[in-house]
Amino acid sequence: MTTPAPRYTGVVPPTLTPLTEDGAVDDVSLERLVERLLAGGVHGIFALGSSGETVFLTDEQRDRALEVIVKTVGGTVPVIAGCIEPTTPRVLTRAAAATRLGADAVVTTAPFYAIVGPHEVERHFRAVAAAVDLPLLAYDIPVCVHTKLPVALLTGLAVDGVLAGVKDSSGDDVGFRQLLLAVREADVEGFSVLTGHEVVVDAMMLAGASGSVPGLGNVDPEGYVRLHAACVRGDWESARAEQDRLTRLFRIVDAADPATAGGATRGVGAFKTALQLLGVIESNAVSLPLRPLDGAEATRVRTELELAGLL
Repeated sequence: MTTPAPRYTGVVPPTLTPLTEDGAVDDVSLERLVERLLAGGVHGIFALGSSGETVFLTDEQRDRALEVIVKTVGGTVPVIAGCIEPTTPRVLTRAAAATRLGADAVVTTAPFYAIVGPHEVERHFRAVAAAVDLPLLAYDIPVCVHTKLPVALLTGLAVDGVLAGVKDSSGDDVGFRQLLLAVREADVEGFSVLTGHEVVVDAMMLAGASGSVPGLGNVDPEGYVRLHAACVRGDWESARAEQDRLTRLFRIVDAADPATAGGATRGVGAFKTALQLLGVIESNAVSLPLRPLDGAEATRVRTELELAGLL
């Protein structure tokens, strides 16, 4: 008997949420961005993730962004909707909205702000899965929620059919490899293990990852699709060369002045500035309290785009 392939594979960019200067969702820019991702050959869309500024947006903004994304995708690839909230009831509210708006799956983190342990985290995921008719993926991002999802917990939830997959942004490469091994040993059917580390996709694919969720994929979706294809066919030399090029391009996150820019401003701000320079989105506006990159920082982003062959 052949184990079914993971349900979610390939390149699944965490789509940015373009904003107007007054903070509204820029529908036209968002449509253009999604169309560009699809034209680049991506295999799915992760809406309302960290790169989508979901924790900064109002529910109205989230609903509008997801509505535009689902409509633009038109069923051509799966749309995975982030339901990232500090408590289980709030996640369920967002999951209901995602279901109503046509998402194909939902993803959520461990609870945050409140101090929780493995028992509460397990109850959280089981409660969400029981209440939602869509497949559920776990988002492992301890730098933001201050809880690392243990391999044993994830494997158990996978075996029980609670989780359809994991999006790993933990920074724990040993844990990621152990998770891949544990899921394989447990012979879990159709379980997706996606890496969120855009600069080590080749290594994670070699280890057995199902695909990637690269924020930088907003800027260069075709590059990540080429990288994924090279990994799938076992052409690791080509994969390394493409990964090296993308890793150099990732230097755009260093364009912002670190004295006045935290991690979210550097990442989302750089990606949006790059897309503005590429003519994909109208403005590089970001949500408060983030700040947009200024002219001098945009010039540094432009330089990296030129070096990567995108301008």
